[in-house]
Amino acid sequence: MTITAAIVLFSIVWFMVFFIVLPLRFVSQGDTGEVVPGTPKSAPAGDVVVRKAKITTVVAIVVWAALYAIILSGWISVRDIDVNHVMPPDAGTGG
Repeated sequence: MTITAAIVLFSIVWFMVFFIVLPLRFVSQGDTGEVVPGTPKSAPAGDVVVRKAKITTVVAIVVWAALYAIILSGWISVRDIDVNHVMPPDAGTGG
C-alpha cells in the first residue's frame, strides 16, 4: 500500500466514523431551552464538535490500523471482491 493510499483510506475511515459519532448524545438548543438569537432551535447547545473530532480520530486510528493490517497481510485482496470474474487469473497462483 502506498502512502497516498494509506492517507486516502484514513480520510475515508475518519469521515465515516465522524458521521457516526456526530449525532451521538446530541443536545440541541431547543432541548436546553436556551436558543441564541439568530440560530435555529435544532443547533447544538454547546461546543461539541472539537470533542467529537478527537473521539473520531482515536476510533478512526483503531479502525484504520485494522484495515491496514488486513490489506497488507493479503487476507483480503481485490480478487476476493471480484464476484463477476472480470479480472484475469493471478499469475502467481497458477490459475
